[in-house]
Amino acid sequence: MNNNNKVFAQGWRDYELIDAGGGKKLERWGDIITIRPELQAYFKSGLSFVEWYNLAHWEFTEKKGQSGNWKSLQPAPQQWQITYKNIHFNLELTKFKHLGLFPEQQLNWEKLKDCVTPDSRFLNLFAYTGAASIIAKSLGADVTHVDSVKQLISWSKRNMESSELEDIRWIHDDAFKFAKRQKNKGAKFDVIVMDPPAWGIGANKEKWKLETHLPQLMEVAFDILENDGWLIVNTYSPKINTEDLFKIANKFFSPDQIDVNELWMKTYSKKDLFFGCLLHAKKG
Repeated sequence: MNNNNKVFAQGWRDYELIDAGGGKKLERWGDIITIRPELQAYFKSGLSFVEWYNLAHWEFTEKKGQSGNWKSLQPAPQQWQITYKNIHFNLELTKFKHLGLFPEQQLNWEKLKDCVTPDSRFLNLFAYTGAASIIAKSLGADVTHVDSVKQLISWSKRNMESSELEDIRWIHDDAFKFAKRQKNKGAKFDVIVMDPPAWGIGANKEKWKLETHLPQLMEVAFDILENDGWLIVNTYSPKINTEDLFKIANKFFSPDQIDVNELWMKTYSKKDLFFGCLLHAKKG
């Protein structure tokens, strides 16, 4: 068991966290550089904002809630593609500041190489644009991808096709409800990845709070996980720390099979940026 240590995701040729501070982060995605809001960047940036604006192509400004607008700082496309090893990701500017990829998930992508085999049954819940799904498919897994937003499933399909892969099972559904139905059917998976939102409102106006629902979600995931199977969970909620996450996991997994850490990335300017908590747990 490992608890309450820091682990650091790494950038790669097509992605770099250049700097962070002043409530923002400066990132390079291939040849395109963006400025986005970041609550965890409450410290002073390593570079001056003058330097940021000389580098950046796009800046996102929040207007209402988490939605907002992109401002062009110098000519650049609004849609482009980057590569991670043999996987191709299609990026675009969205009104919710995201571009279609969470680069801090790089640690989980690397973990998949240790726990996915060509005959693995792989389940990705709250799957977003499918990075983990596509990487698991590239490793030969039988992949089921679940997300409640149709547009994100379409985006995931484009990423799969751009990576010259096929035969991912796409499920447009509430991830928690889907997992519960799989439990009722007696289905089992060898690897389950979950990246649940901190909060949200369902199709029937039901409220989702991660700190409230995570124990139930983890119990269902445990029940549909094969013996010797792996569960990978990210939590971005400020109300769940590594101790909380370990306690929840320890209700189902033995303590020596639980690895819980704070997830961080280092910037080129030597600043450290926090991205929530990360759980890797093995059943049995």
